[in-house]
Amino acid sequence: MKMSPLPLLLAACFTSTALVPAHAAKPAAASQAAGLKVDYQKFTLPNGLDVIFHIDRSDPVVAVNLTAHVGSAREKAGRTGFAHLFEHLLFLESENLGKGGLDKMSARIGGSGANGSTSQDRTNYLQTVPKDALEKMIWAEADKLGWFINTVTDPVLAKEKQVVKNEKRQGVDNAPYGHTRYVINKALYPADHPYNWQVIGSLEDLQNATLDDVKEFFRLWYVPNNVTLVIAGDFDPKQARKWVEKYFSEIKRGAPIEAMAKRAGVVKQTVKLAHEDNFAKLPELTMAWPTVEDLHPDSYALEVLAEYLSQTKRAPFYQVLVEDAKLAPSVQSSNQTGELAGQFMLRVRAFEGKPLDQVAGAVEQAFARFERDGISERDLNRIKAGLETRFYSSVSSVLGKSALLAEYNYLTGNPGYVEEGVRKTLAVSAADVRRVYDTYIKGKPYVATSFVPKGKLDLALSGSSKADVVEEQVVQGAEDKVDPSANAEYARTPSSFDRSKEPPYGAAPSVKVPQVWDTRLANGMRVYGIENREVPLVQFDIAIDGGLLLDHPDKVGVANLMARMLTQGTANKTPQELEEAILQLGASINVFARLEDVRISVTTLARNYAATLDLVREILLEPRWDEKEFALVKQSVLSQIRQQEADPNALASSHFNKLIYGKDDIRSRNILGTSASVNAITIDDLKAYYRTRLSPSNARMHVIGALPKDAVARPLAAFSRAWTAKPVAIPAATAGRGEAPGKVYFVDVPDAKQSVLHIGYRALAATDPDYYPAVVSNYILGGGGFASRLTQELREGKGYTYGIRSSFAGSKSPGPFIIASGVRSNVTLESTQLVKQILQDYAPTYSAADLETTRNFLVKSNARAFETASAKLDMLDNISKYGWRADYVKDRERIVKSMTLPQVQALSQKYLDPSKMVWLVVGDAKTQLPRMKELGFDEPVLIAR
Repeated sequence: MKMSPLPLLLAACFTSTALVPAHAAKPAAASQAAGLKVDYQKFTLPNGLDVIFHIDRSDPVVAVNLTAHVGSAREKAGRTGFAHLFEHLLFLESENLGKGGLDKMSARIGGSGANGSTSQDRTNYLQTVPKDALEKMIWAEADKLGWFINTVTDPVLAKEKQVVKNEKRQGVDNAPYGHTRYVINKALYPADHPYNWQVIGSLEDLQNATLDDVKEFFRLWYVPNNVTLVIAGDFDPKQARKWVEKYFSEIKRGAPIEAMAKRAGVVKQTVKLAHEDNFAKLPELTMAWPTVEDLHPDSYALEVLAEYLSQTKRAPFYQVLVEDAKLAPSVQSSNQTGELAGQFMLRVRAFEGKPLDQVAGAVEQAFARFERDGISERDLNRIKAGLETRFYSSVSSVLGKSALLAEYNYLTGNPGYVEEGVRKTLAVSAADVRRVYDTYIKGKPYVATSFVPKGKLDLALSGSSKADVVEEQVVQGAEDKVDPSANAEYARTPSSFDRSKEPPYGAAPSVKVPQVWDTRLANGMRVYGIENREVPLVQFDIAIDGGLLLDHPDKVGVANLMARMLTQGTANKTPQELEEAILQLGASINVFARLEDVRISVTTLARNYAATLDLVREILLEPRWDEKEFALVKQSVLSQIRQQEADPNALASSHFNKLIYGKDDIRSRNILGTSASVNAITIDDLKAYYRTRLSPSNARMHVIGALPKDAVARPLAAFSRAWTAKPVAIPAATAGRGEAPGKVYFVDVPDAKQSVLHIGYRALAATDPDYYPAVVSNYILGGGGFASRLTQELREGKGYTYGIRSSFAGSKSPGPFIIASGVRSNVTLESTQLVKQILQDYAPTYSAADLETTRNFLVKSNARAFETASAKLDMLDNISKYGWRADYVKDRERIVKSMTLPQVQALSQKYLDPSKMVWLVVGDAKTQLPRMKELGFDEPVLIAR
């Protein structure tokens, strides 16, 4: 990924592990399934470029998705990770956009931020932009394909290698269980199989990539006849086709691309491998069986099998491992497919100290239970019925639809293949599920990995061999310094017209703030809604103010446990019965506690809104308080707490809050609590919180979906009568006190491959008049992605990090200003020195051009501000929480347009002072702590974990 991972919308309507199960009351009929499709137009240019259009006029935005049919499976041995490295390179420069041109343009036009991702089979580049910028995006994407390769130089390549290696450290080397997939794939696929290695590659292979490798790779795979361009949204297809032909047609077709042969993994006898994980506190067993590739006839039944085995309380694995044996809080199973092969995966992260031999024994018992009972027609129909809700969720944005169309096009040549996939899933029988189990799982050899904490190898499966995991050594000064800023010298690629001139904007889109309705129920609960008929779903949440703020300081964790218990059965329904009732409605209902509220979050089919609301009423007003479930939930939370103790990112978050709020402020606490506080909590504590803290007078409901106000409000009348109000005092926002002084604080994670940085202080409340102007001022510092100085300096200039951001995050109470990043361990000091210098220079060097870029982005991006249901829910939450007007976005627009250069500079001097900030480092103390005194904030303070 270029920045943070985006959800991969493969065949989103079949992927059991990627979406919350949601099942309708009756299986979808064939006629209903026929409606589960995305309309499209497709044409192919003479050079082989496949072009797909999808029209969606619900918002004035367009998604542009360029997908190349090349991933890590096309790499050579010794050059693993190259496809992903190449994805990064394509964002840096092209002949006509210049250095960082796409990212700079994205900021100017109000885009979502150009991004991309690489899989084993494909690489994509995608962004959503206001509709007036479509020609600009088509021009820019064509430049990637036809006017890019000359701009890559050795210094540029050297820098981007460091960025990608930082990404690997962040997601693999410095993360709990990060090496699991590497170990499994090495054992599951022969050495010459394209899935033997990981998409991210190895640090050694990345370092060995040469400029000649880059150019060869580009010329082989980045050719029009290996690429799909999808444009989805509000646009004129006739005009768009002319633009596509203008900008793409003269790019030459490449050599013919041969399809790769389907090839399953091979496990001749069971392989058991063990690894002592530096970042793990809990033992984890993962098992993998080779199966079939994506779209294989058996893949659909394997998906159903995976969902049935572990996804509900009635599932065999949940009943045996969680309820009966009490070995783990949950079990995850999935059938993961690629274009060439697939694998059935089972993962169990056990409770602390549990031998994985016991877990493996329970796994055998769970499989035996399935062999005895099979899958019932009721469960089969429930799983099939979930297609409808899952499909509508996957296509609720133009970006999601673009990904679905591109995926099916490169796999089959038919973007509309989703209908065939739905048909095949609906055709799966109980006999099919049993058959694929017998064919691929029962009695078959597999790969099993035991990832255990350091010094706990005795917890691994008996008979395990040591896994071959390459651990990077942290060596000071190991990487050469790079300077990618120099301009490359090359002969420009010819074109029939002047491509150096950026196309003009189209007609400015008309941005309409969604119409908000509101009402207040008789019990005092406020309800805010937006009617949205793009998909036949309703999403709503109920926020009950309080959350962690109402926990007693001596028993932190009650709010979290209470919230989790509300979905563990009701007075009239066992936990299994409640879960079944939710799933039969095609719904998901989640209850969770946060810093300032307890929130009930719901998605359901619009036709089942009233019935789903009735279940919400039952959950909220008739809790079961099941002692058995309480013990399970409590043990699950204790496991979460234990794992956080070794996770560098969790440690950074926890200690940063303690430093900026002070130990006496409840906001400094982990909402999960501590092991001691959770062990002390009884079910009576939960009942007391529930009885005294949850009231409709402190509740706000937000509704988005395909129902008018009357249809939403009518069923709420009975809800209102049943839930009576009582007074609840929410603690007033307090002024900061007890915060740590501005200096360096260090948390030791021995042998960490990265240092996690959290830099900041307690700043402003969202209600402060300076809050939004400060947010505006921060855009160029670190709020603007690749338009920000922090990213440009630390990532693009030095290659120190994979990503860095800064933000203000206030609520009714002053919240943090934070700069957060993970940096290469051996440049920890250099990274913090550079951040400090950027902060010191920010106000005096902030320019009129910076302000213009900020204005352009924050105003133009309003065209896509309300596209998704989650964005609309956030809008309603702000309105209800702060009392803002329904068109507060227009108020913010006026603030942005009226801001002046002196105002931004004054705000920056006031709120971005590095001497007021805590500089928290979570990393390897033996190599990095002594160096940090050079930052200039006195002697660093070592904090115990």
